[in-house]
Amino acid sequence: MKPHASLQSFALAVMTAALLGLPLAGCKDAASPAGKNAGKAAAPATSALTEGAPEDPAAPADPLLVAVPANFGAEIRVAPVGSAALSDTLRVAGKVDFDERRVSRIGATVTGRVIEIDAQLGQQVKVGDPLAVINSTELGQAQLDYLKARAQADLQSRSVERARQLFAADVIGRAELQRRESELSIASAELRGAADQLRVLGMSSAAISRLGGNGAINSVTPVVSTMAGTVVERQVAQGQVVQPSDALYVVADLSQVWVTAEVPEQQAALVKAGQSVDIEVPALGTRLTGKLVFVADTVNPETRTVAVRSAVANASRQLKPAMLATMLIQAAPVERLVVPAPAVVRDGDADMVFVEIGPQQFRLTPVRLGPDVDGRRPVLSGLKPEQRILVAGAFHLNNERKRKELE
Repeated sequence: MKPHASLQSFALAVMTAALLGLPLAGCKDAASPAGKNAGKAAAPATSALTEGAPEDPAAPADPLLVAVPANFGAEIRVAPVGSAALSDTLRVAGKVDFDERRVSRIGATVTGRVIEIDAQLGQQVKVGDPLAVINSTELGQAQLDYLKARAQADLQSRSVERARQLFAADVIGRAELQRRESELSIASAELRGAADQLRVLGMSSAAISRLGGNGAINSVTPVVSTMAGTVVERQVAQGQVVQPSDALYVVADLSQVWVTAEVPEQQAALVKAGQSVDIEVPALGTRLTGKLVFVADTVNPETRTVAVRSAVANASRQLKPAMLATMLIQAAPVERLVVPAPAVVRDGDADMVFVEIGPQQFRLTPVRLGPDVDGRRPVLSGLKPEQRILVAGAFHLNNERKRKELE
């Protein structure tokens, strides 16, 4: 090979080695002991970069692992996940209604024409207060029949007295006396029937006695209240002809009302008569307490629900029939895992608790919890009975965790 060609090849090799950072065989640095040691140290360093990448101290730490700092100012307390007997709350839509045991539908006792209206809607009435006045020819005729029956009974009574005197004087025979006594019995029965008819038409025994005493026929009769309460309906006008079957007024005692609701059949087993319930009335913005007085024994085939009723005291009469209400029914208590409400922190839209994994070390763990019940949250998922959680200081420790994330 020519000398200049060898020089060109050597120069090209030197340039390539310089670009690649490789030592050249035959060079002084490579041949020296230091060069050799440097080459030997380079190989392990390259191996550490490739094989030890997961152990790089610059890799990000788990943000859910939290250690309590030595200078942490807030008090912390750890306790096992507890348990308590809790009951589910069933919310069902309902409404306020009349207590049907305290409602009276009042009508006329005779056929006649209304000549006077005495009670208006919303008026407070007592038992016996007049609501309207009716003029009835039927009543007048019944009073006349009573007076006739009374006169006939008096006549037959005097006839029997005379017959007994004549029989004692041996003027008439026993058969005549018995005939007259029979006529008296018939007249007395007719008198009792006429009096009963007047009672059916609404006359009291005292009024019937006065009629028999003075003989004054009065075809005007009042429609009176049979219950103390409030007039909630009026279905009559002056001059109207009414029948005994017509309901002219509805009077209700509103000192106690019902709240009625329909419970889905799948949850009907949660309700029982006598159970205490809470009732929310949006129009009043208050929560009331009542008691279930009725749970239906049948399911409505159209709505697949079971009717329930609750009785609620209403002395102030704030509850009005037809008001919307929500009935909150507590089911039978069931033993469940619970965590104190202060142990729960929010991270985004999730509930989290600090679970102890070592001394002064915790993991922020997502959990599913039920609504707060007297300062405790029932655990639906995410925790086990043997786990220990941070029950005091969770809020401050979570703030410390977030602060470190921002550093």
